[in-house]
Amino acid sequence: MSKQIKIEFAFQKKAARRLLTVFLCVCALASSAFLRASAQKTPGSVDSSTMAARHAALTAATVEVLKETSELRQLAILRPVQSSAQSRAQIEQMILRNLERNSKPAEMHAAEVTLKKLGLAPADFQLRPLIVRLLTEQVAGYYDPKEQQFHLADWIDVNGQKPIMAHELTHALQDQHFNLRRFENWPHGDSDAELATHALIEGDATLAMTQYVTRNPLRALEFLKSMTQAGSSSEELDKAPRALRETLLFPYQEGMKYASVLHQYGGWSNVSKAFTNLPQSTEQILHPEKYIVNEGPAKVTLPEIRLALGRGWRRIEADVNGEWSTYLILDQFLKSPVDSRRGAAGWGGDRYAVYENQRGEAVYVSLSVWDTARDAREFFDAYVKRTSLRYPGAQPVTESPSNWSVRTSDGATIVELRDKRVIVVEGLPPSAQSRLILRSLWAA
Repeated sequence: MSKQIKIEFAFQKKAARRLLTVFLCVCALASSAFLRASAQKTPGSVDSSTMAARHAALTAATVEVLKETSELRQLAILRPVQSSAQSRAQIEQMILRNLERNSKPAEMHAAEVTLKKLGLAPADFQLRPLIVRLLTEQVAGYYDPKEQQFHLADWIDVNGQKPIMAHELTHALQDQHFNLRRFENWPHGDSDAELATHALIEGDATLAMTQYVTRNPLRALEFLKSMTQAGSSSEELDKAPRALRETLLFPYQEGMKYASVLHQYGGWSNVSKAFTNLPQSTEQILHPEKYIVNEGPAKVTLPEIRLALGRGWRRIEADVNGEWSTYLILDQFLKSPVDSRRGAAGWGGDRYAVYENQRGEAVYVSLSVWDTARDAREFFDAYVKRTSLRYPGAQPVTESPSNWSVRTSDGATIVELRDKRVIVVEGLPPSAQSRLILRSLWAA
């Protein structure tokens, strides 16, 4: 899979809310070919006649591509879509403005702490600066549901960007028919379902774009030529933690596979119906057959354990990992996609919480439920192996087929299995009432 990708901004509203997701949008071209946009500086000032010509070309291309995309996607044009070309400075201002308006410092901090606690990011990792640098590097164009407008970077050739326009204008058609703004204020603590809905939206648009390109192979060649002429950079993307990079691609890669299955068994009308009957989890995206038979996740609750941790602790995050994030958490250290997928498969539901004290120490607590006892066992075994690989010098304190614990430099890690449920606690301090915590978790 190429690392060359382009970032768009249709859903950039809650960048810090998810454990493993900076809520960005990545545009994929065709099956798994990802092409990045220019990170070069915007050309110098141009005269008004040149700007007028660019605007006229963009307006004409928008009308043309919207019409064809509407016919291809089988969604009628309910109203014209306005378009504009924006300079790099304008797009950078939009990035910063949206981050300031839509990402709370406490949420950004919680996401950063969680990534570090699970070993998914280095100790000196800073999330917000990475988001700014990454967006600035990768931006090429976006559809804004609030303004109901499409914006394209003004340093990129319009004709070569028609595949991107097909993707973005599919979003415009989705918005006209399904109201994309209803997804902006997603309830906190339900991020796995949020990512699944995002995968539907982006998978739909990526599938439509793929069909748009395959109608005329010259479009792909023009796109490649345009991107080559513009130049490219992925330095910030390459430096991003793996879990973030792969989650950025999830809505496009896995989302397109999911949309393709729906399309295969019912055409575009079947894809459109999914906007009413939304996917409930990333498990349903990864395994569309579970969406088709309506196999939804179990609701899992966690007790409040703050007092049992000792003085000075507070809960800073509570959310759902889902099958996708569970896979990434495992594979960060297993480095075996086959084993990690096996460990995450059969996920039935989960809930996790993160606690932090005034010294900056953190504790991660998770309770997961599985489809079968065998699925739970596979996850238990995978997590024990993950922890052993993460802390190779640590000696187990308890070691049995269903109860395993080890003391590490970051505190104690405990993994317990009971039938179809598994508890994971990471970073437990010596002063914590571990028995009370485990008893409370099992009683949940």
